Amino acid sequence: MRVTVFGGSQPPPGNGFYQDAMCLGAMLAREGHEVLTGGYIGSMEAVSRGAAEAGGHVIGVTCQQIEDWRKVSPNHWVHEEWRYATLRERLHALIDGCDAALALPGGAGTLVEISLMWNEMIVQSIPTRPLIVIGPGWKTTFTQLLDSLGEFVAEHDRRFLTFAPDVDAAIAELRRHTAA
Repeated sequence: MRVTVFGGSQPPPGNGFYQDAMCLGAMLAREGHEVLTGGYIGSMEAVSRGAAEAGGHVIGVTCQQIEDWRKVSPNHWVHEEWRYATLRERLHALIDGCDAALALPGGAGTLVEISLMWNEMIVQSIPTRPLIVIGPGWKTTFTQLLDSLGEFVAEHDRRFLTFAPDVDAAIAELRRHTAA
């Protein structure tokens, strides 16, 4: 199965978030999954590194717009690169190219990735698939959204988001979804 992992670009090697992302990548590879990441730095690098070092296949989904903005190149744990011109094309490739998605902690970009995939499942523009958000930050963010603006989110649309407190729980949730 192809699993996309969304996550922030900030965590440096040695940081706890980086270590969690490396562990997640390794666990996904050991479970036999191909891993798709944004292909660059931070959590994307850590997931790629963990998966590659565990013998998995890593697909880096990259784009010229990000490289022009940040002056980065794909991390060296990427085995296969899917390259696009624009950020929009890259976002859709990360979503359309996976059978499931996991979201590590991150910022505005990660929130966009989660929200876009969630909305595309709500409006049935993509088939339903697991979307598992990891960590207390996402749980707090979405709980606040639903508590404050819940009348705009139908109860049955909430089922597309699964919350996991950590990477171990996320892998357990992924197993549960794929066994169903």
